[in-house]
Amino acid sequence: MLVQTPTAVVPFLGSEIKASYEASRVVILPIPYEATTTYRKGCEQGPDALLEASVQLEYYDDELDRETCWGGRIYTHPAIADTKSDRLISSETMLHLTRETVSQLIEDGKFVIALGGEHSITTGIVEAYRQASKEPFTVIQIDAHGDMRHEYEGSIYNHACVMRRVLDMGLPTLPVAIRSVCQEEANLIKEKSIPVMWAREIATDPNWIDRAIANISTKRVFITIDVDGIDPALIPGVGTPEPGGLNWYALTTFLRRVFETFEVIGCDVMELAPVVDSVVSQFTTAKLVYKLIGYQSLSQGW
Repeated sequence: MLVQTPTAVVPFLGSEIKASYEASRVVILPIPYEATTTYRKGCEQGPDALLEASVQLEYYDDELDRETCWGGRIYTHPAIADTKSDRLISSETMLHLTRETVSQLIEDGKFVIALGGEHSITTGIVEAYRQASKEPFTVIQIDAHGDMRHEYEGSIYNHACVMRRVLDMGLPTLPVAIRSVCQEEANLIKEKSIPVMWAREIATDPNWIDRAIANISTKRVFITIDVDGIDPALIPGVGTPEPGGLNWYALTTFLRRVFETFEVIGCDVMELAPVVDSVVSQFTTAKLVYKLIGYQSLSQGW
């Protein structure tokens, strides 16, 4: 496996659940990279905090009526592109490491859930899937922000530009829970007729999930979740919080429908920045990751 400064990590759910790489179906890929974040820092600590919190999760999922961890055969990969302890590397190097590592995981038939780290990481992940995919796929983006600027603070790889880079790949997108964009992004949304599911509309439309599903034209999807897309009352530990956002059951109901309706090829969960003296953000995000594993296990019959 291609890794950079591999970091020992707590296995997702703890050592009792850890499968070997060869036997695994689900691979958790920590990418504790932070270089371009603005406002509140700390997302490079997100993967470790999430993995530590995951040990406190119950294996049994009351919604799915099963212990989904066993069928998933979960392997936690060593961290890549680690910028903790002043190990800063360039965005270009990070994207190369990410793309090459995810490409190998795809080749080995693994279902990848990457943990960030800043949202710019998603560019490398999606590029790996684009290169490996013979069929088109849609990128579902759960996020408070558009992230569609061409460049920000002098970089086209800034975390505020990640979905613009995805659009540059020619992939369709479905932004969900958006509630903060700049004028440039608003113009782009209109120009390209991007089917944004605005948070304010979600809050008042009981049929928003049906509308969202109807706006996906491909059979395959990739899901990228910036946790600031979720109500900050649930996950306050983010870099750029915005009021509003998805509540827990709106989020999980939507995700389950996506897994039931489409082939989900991979996921990432980004921008968790733990709050001092509080574990609610990392615990809630760990439970979200477990939900992703559960929905994939159910859809695959694991």
